[in-house]
Amino acid sequence: ILKQKANNSNKSFSACQTDTKKKQPPKAAKSPQVPAMNGNGNVVKANSINKTDNGSAKDSPPLAKLKSKGVAVNKDLNGTKSNGKGCKEENKLGSGVKEKNKLENSDVKHKRRKAEEPVEQQPKEADIWFDDVDPKDIEAALGPEAAKIARRNLGLETDQSKGSVEQVLVKENASDGVTRAVAMDCEMVGVGPKGEDSIVARVSIVNQFGKCIYDKFVKPTEEVTDYRTAVSGIRPENIRTGEDFKKVQKEVADILKGRILVGHALKNDLKVLFLDHPRKQIRDTQRYKPFKERVKSSRPSLKLLCQRLLNVQVQTSEHCSVQDAQAAMRLYTLEKKKWEAAIKNKANNKKCK
Repeated sequence: ILKQKANNSNKSFSACQTDTKKKQPPKAAKSPQVPAMNGNGNVVKANSINKTDNGSAKDSPPLAKLKSKGVAVNKDLNGTKSNGKGCKEENKLGSGVKEKNKLENSDVKHKRRKAEEPVEQQPKEADIWFDDVDPKDIEAALGPEAAKIARRNLGLETDQSKGSVEQVLVKENASDGVTRAVAMDCEMVGVGPKGEDSIVARVSIVNQFGKCIYDKFVKPTEEVTDYRTAVSGIRPENIRTGEDFKKVQKEVADILKGRILVGHALKNDLKVLFLDHPRKQIRDTQRYKPFKERVKSSRPSLKLLCQRLLNVQVQTSEHCSVQDAQAAMRLYTLEKKKWEAAIKNKANNKKCK
């Protein structure tokens, strides 16, 4: 019994020694070995322990070194074994840092390239010097900034908050006198059983700059059955004290004589005034073909033309003959050169035939 206990203690002692040898770092392999004990308690030589079946004891130290290196590689930052996971995580972290650096470098390069690119210079107001050109044509050729400057020079501000419609349609610091071209508009009231027939109630004429040169209410020649106030803006008190029709008719005829007459649907205005005007001197914005093509309408309203071509809202409630005449004149001056050139070419072609 005593011998068996001694043998068991010797075995456990030798097992502990081998475990400690395995766990020791590579440098521990060179340290002097503790003599091992056999089953009978005798000391065994170190050479007999290190011998293998195929070779001498010299082959074992490299194996120990390799094992110890493997253990050292597999240890993570906390000193525990990670079976290669730590290396993978480090690789991932390294790749993430590299990608971040690449992105930062690309951003820096992009900023440098952007800074080196020449900045497109916006057109100055002095550069947009031409008149009587449609701002839409300028926008197509030079861009929206140039069109904005052109509209401002022509008095066609797109921002209605800067001024009223009248400020857009009327040229400031312009002459108040009669010009070669004038625009006219009339407001009418209804007569007859159902108010279907029309008579003139107000006549307004403006010059080429939109300045009002004539504006009078007309005393009705017949009993008014429909004042059409929602559209015409005419009320009984307006025409009750108005001018005599014959006098207004003569004054208007004198102003129009020998001048270009501008307006919208002028046939109706001339009809209620019982006046006639040479066809060659009439510029009707409702019948001008380029306007029809732009708004895609065979009979465009004045409201539609002003909204599309002038960026101005007119006739939003009760109509005003002064404002309608100003709007028609503004449309004419917008296309004046093209319009007059087309009429001149048409006349020349007739002469050649």
